[in-house]
Amino acid sequence: MAESIYKVIELVGTSTTSWEDAVKNVVEAASRSLQDLRVAEVSEMDVKIEDGKVVAYRAKVKLSFKYHMD
Repeated sequence: MAESIYKVIELVGTSTTSWEDAVKNVVEAASRSLQDLRVAEVSEMDVKIEDGKVVAYRAKVKLSFKYHMD
Protein backbone atom coordinates (compact mmCIF):
# COMPACT_ATOMS: atom_id res chain seq x y z
CA MET A 1 0.00 0.00 0.00
CA ALA A 2 1.40 3.38 -1.00
CA GLU A 3 1.77 5.99 1.70
CA SER A 4 -0.39 9.09 1.49
CA ILE A 5 -0.31 12.54 3.00
CA TYR A 6 -3.42 14.50 3.92
CA LYS A 7 -3.87 18.19 4.61
CA VAL A 8 -6.42 19.46 7.13
CA ILE A 9 -8.11 22.85 6.88
CA GLU A 10 -10.79 24.46 9.02
CA LEU A 11 -13.82 26.23 7.56
CA VAL A 12 -17.00 27.69 9.05
CA GLY A 13 -20.34 27.03 7.38
CA THR A 14 -23.60 28.82 8.04
CA SER A 15 -27.26 28.07 7.46
CA THR A 16 -30.56 29.60 8.45
CA THR A 17 -32.03 26.08 8.68
CA SER A 18 -29.76 23.71 10.65
CA TRP A 19 -26.26 22.66 11.66
CA GLU A 20 -26.50 19.80 9.19
CA ASP A 21 -27.08 22.26 6.36
CA ALA A 22 -24.19 24.41 7.61
CA VAL A 23 -21.86 21.38 7.37
CA LYS A 24 -23.28 20.41 3.97
CA ASN A 25 -22.62 23.95 2.72
CA VAL A 26 -18.96 23.71 3.82
CA VAL A 27 -18.41 20.35 2.13
CA GLU A 28 -20.13 21.36 -1.11
CA ALA A 29 -18.25 24.66 -1.33
CA ALA A 30 -14.89 23.03 -0.56
CA SER A 31 -15.47 20.27 -3.11
CA ARG A 32 -15.62 22.87 -5.89
CA SER A 33 -11.95 23.78 -5.37
CA LEU A 34 -10.38 20.84 -3.49
CA GLN A 35 -9.84 17.33 -4.78
CA ASP A 36 -10.01 14.04 -2.90
CA LEU A 37 -11.90 15.24 0.18
CA ARG A 38 -11.71 12.46 2.76
CA VAL A 39 -13.15 13.33 6.17
CA ALA A 40 -15.18 16.16 7.67
CA GLU A 41 -15.07 16.60 11.45
CA VAL A 42 -17.37 19.08 13.16
CA SER A 43 -15.34 20.68 15.94
CA GLU A 44 -17.77 23.36 17.13
CA MET A 45 -21.38 24.38 16.64
CA ASP A 46 -23.06 27.61 17.65
CA VAL A 47 -26.01 29.79 16.75
CA LYS A 48 -26.49 33.46 16.03
CA ILE A 49 -29.29 35.04 18.07
CA GLU A 50 -31.23 38.20 17.26
CA ASP A 51 -34.16 39.49 19.32
CA GLY A 52 -34.20 36.27 21.34
CA LYS A 53 -34.52 34.03 18.26
CA VAL A 54 -32.05 31.79 16.47
CA VAL A 55 -31.38 33.31 13.06
CA ALA A 56 -28.37 31.26 11.90
CA TYR A 57 -26.61 28.00 12.64
CA ARG A 58 -22.81 27.88 12.37
CA ALA A 59 -20.53 24.84 12.24
CA LYS A 60 -16.75 24.86 12.40
CA VAL A 61 -15.59 21.97 10.22
CA LYS A 62 -12.16 20.39 9.82
CA LEU A 63 -11.78 18.93 6.33
CA SER A 64 -9.05 16.58 5.21
CA PHE A 65 -8.05 16.00 1.64
CA LYS A 66 -5.30 14.07 -0.08
CA TYR A 67 -2.17 16.14 -0.64
CA HIS A 68 -0.75 15.49 -4.11
CA MET A 69 2.99 16.05 -4.41
CA ASP A 70 3.31 16.29 -8.19
